[in-house]
Amino acid sequence: MPPTPTPSQGFAIADWAVLALYLIALAVTGYLFARKTPSDAKDYFLAGRKLPAWAVAISIVATSLSAVTFIGAPELSFTGDLTYLSTNLGMIIAAIIIAVLFIPRFYRSDSASIYEHLETTSGPNARRAASTAFLLGRLLASGARVYAASIPAALIIVGPDKELTFATLAPAILTLTVVATAYTLWGGIASVIWSDVIQYIVLMSAALAAIAIMISIIDAPLPDILNALHTGNKGESKLTLIDPSLDLTASFALPACLIGYVVLGIGSYGTDQDLAQRMLTCKDAREGAKSVISGILIAIPTVFVFLTVGLLLWIVYTQPQLTSESLTRTGRADVRVFLDFILTRIPTGIKGLMIAGLFAAGLSSMNSAINAMSAAFVSDLYQPLRPERWQHHDVNVGRLGVLIAGLLLGAFALLCIPWRNATGYSLIDFALGVMGFAYAGLVGVFLCITLTKRGSTISAIAALVIGFAFYFGSQRVILDLFVPKTDTDTLLTHYRDIHFTWKLTLGALIAFAVCALGPQRDPPTIAAPREA
Repeated sequence: MPPTPTPSQGFAIADWAVLALYLIALAVTGYLFARKTPSDAKDYFLAGRKLPAWAVAISIVATSLSAVTFIGAPELSFTGDLTYLSTNLGMIIAAIIIAVLFIPRFYRSDSASIYEHLETTSGPNARRAASTAFLLGRLLASGARVYAASIPAALIIVGPDKELTFATLAPAILTLTVVATAYTLWGGIASVIWSDVIQYIVLMSAALAAIAIMISIIDAPLPDILNALHTGNKGESKLTLIDPSLDLTASFALPACLIGYVVLGIGSYGTDQDLAQRMLTCKDAREGAKSVISGILIAIPTVFVFLTVGLLLWIVYTQPQLTSESLTRTGRADVRVFLDFILTRIPTGIKGLMIAGLFAAGLSSMNSAINAMSAAFVSDLYQPLRPERWQHHDVNVGRLGVLIAGLLLGAFALLCIPWRNATGYSLIDFALGVMGFAYAGLVGVFLCITLTKRGSTISAIAALVIGFAFYFGSQRVILDLFVPKTDTDTLLTHYRDIHFTWKLTLGALIAFAVCALGPQRDPPTIAAPREA
């Protein structure tokens, strides 16, 4: 057994140096992309459709995982099992649907925004409404991810045993906001995607380094380790991959994975400008389809790595008979379990790499969200109001949109501090659940106009509004206002407690039905798509 590296408490000068080198590398990358001034909005937001599918696929993974996976996935396997991995079953189905039905239509519209497709079927007002729904939903979802990324930054400053309060998290959120906004400002989507590739490498290097160090601490034969894992989840196996139960409150039960996560996947990859915009940077629809399917497949081993981190953390912290030394924690079995290990047990220098990985995850999500929000604003809301403008003007407006989007994301991340405390959700459930506000309406509308010939401007807008309102009214904090604490067996009580993916699915079905109430579409009467 190789010797265990000597741990160090806190963040040393060498750790700060590693983190600084990482930030410098990002700055250099951003500068290299900024040297070539984008010629127009399509170049700024779509990189001239010249990016390789493999880089886009890695960017999709890096953005969709974020800091939520870095610290949230180990929490799930530390306290539970591996069933979170089964959500990828639904995501694979969703990726195939998107590759076959959505991406070819997006490329035909020849726009920097996927919501151009709605204009060709339901009119320009439906396009603007969908883009507005995206902006609101992305503000909520990415704000939650910025909040998640601020947790490790705050714990570096105050220590892993301290409470996470507004006062400790706010400075970290503001720092992330400034760095991500400044980096995204000049290079456009090309700088975002190539920086995602770098950040993914750093992210995985940090996780694999942690696994290697924990393996060096474990001093037991493999059969003993597997036996402990087989009984470690309150008498059940921590290696369980599939939860076949029909429990609607379970986060990763098989029905939820095969239905609810399909809807979430369609929303995330097919109706969300943030991720869909990446697929439009490939040279054609075939390469775009390849990028989304590849991205989902790459995500499976990536998530498994972080779940493995959680299993090994459970061994080193709760099974001292299997380790060469007895480790103690801060007594918290929440998202800070991995951070606790990083800040107290990882050697100097490697610790800096770990935190760089966390910043990589956080910045990756924020960079892409800022760019996508600006792209949607310019393409769907601004350009139609200024049809006679010079091309470089759109680039300047896009950069202004980046600044505004960055400020709004930072502001909402601050609001997530009390919001998550009120819900009591795990970090992953909280971050994923927030996405449903926009996705309920968007998924219903996109599926309706893709699978049927029904829907009008009015019905599409009504579907977006009703989908949002339904999901908003389904939130626990809202339903608690109408459910007395003494009620434990009413229909409303049971609905309040079901997993958010079922609420999202119901919202999408309602939005689909509302959109389909519109009359049979007559494509010639709809305006042709504008040039992006």
